[in-house]
Amino acid sequence: MLTTAAYAARSAHTQLAPFSIERREPGPHDVLIDIAYCGVCHSDLHQVRDEWGGATFPMVPGHEIVGKVARVGKKVKKWKVGDAVGVGCFVDSCRKCEACKKGEEQYCGPGMSPTYNGLEQDKKTLTYGGYSTRITVDEKYVLRIPKNLPLDKAAPLLCAGITTYSPLKHWKVKKGHKVGIIGLGGLGHMAVKLAKAMGAEVMVLSSSKSKEKDAKRLGAKSLVATSEPDTFTKLAGTFDLIINTVSAKLDWNQYLNLLKRDGTMVILGAPGEPVALSAFSFIMKRHRLTGSLIGGIKETQEMLNFCGKHNITSDIELIPIQKINEAYERMLKSDVRYRFVIDIKSLKNAA
Repeated sequence: MLTTAAYAARSAHTQLAPFSIERREPGPHDVLIDIAYCGVCHSDLHQVRDEWGGATFPMVPGHEIVGKVARVGKKVKKWKVGDAVGVGCFVDSCRKCEACKKGEEQYCGPGMSPTYNGLEQDKKTLTYGGYSTRITVDEKYVLRIPKNLPLDKAAPLLCAGITTYSPLKHWKVKKGHKVGIIGLGGLGHMAVKLAKAMGAEVMVLSSSKSKEKDAKRLGAKSLVATSEPDTFTKLAGTFDLIINTVSAKLDWNQYLNLLKRDGTMVILGAPGEPVALSAFSFIMKRHRLTGSLIGGIKETQEMLNFCGKHNITSDIELIPIQKINEAYERMLKSDVRYRFVIDIKSLKNAA
């Protein structure tokens, strides 16, 4: 086993602090990765504080992992030492169910193995995430980072990038489509960049106009404040697709009415309580309401290649790991534009 420096939460009521974990020695099909950067996802905070239930402690968060290959197993042929690689939201799956065979491992029937706060496929071994100096992963669940993308700014693509790319691709967004993005945070700013690169006309729907300049810089044609009384009347029937990136409780009926006939709204953020829906929001114009969960390995690599082609990365604030608890508090205040990324060198130097 490989003793590895990390940061962990020991309970839902304690701050993250230095911790030591054990990584497995690379087996025949494994890749050992020296982690360079790890993005900070809002779901890290939810799980560390057990806000979704079922948390297992001690917990080492982090599923937006990038770094360099340090060692490969004797049967690994795709990867070599020094390759720039990434690990996203899961590190394994059953590989046998219909979803896995179709390359949609995120929907694995028996359950995929999340990168942290979960179990390996043996259903016994806890998984630990990227707030650590290294990780051992099966070669099939490792992703290649395009050479032209800076590793620190590429890290959030492994979650925020694929989470927004997948529904845009699934609903075949292209030139001529009008896409609405609810919220301009970690997910929303990636959705704007990706939809714009696909040729869509993009509008951000935000509670205020405070990020209007940013929205346009990122590629949106405009930002509209949903707090203005006539917004939902003026924009009725406007969008082919709406991507809802926020977890706040909203009146989804209002947003469904902004869709064209046969339009779709995709839910990426999960409110903490049920949302009331009117049947007429669907009946009158054949609207659809659906959800989406990250993406499979094949699609995630496709997304990375797309970002490489279009020079798309996340807007980040790089932090030392010693500031992670402060970063969590700032996330709660939306005080980041638009994704915190941990420089793991700060952990290696402190170890």
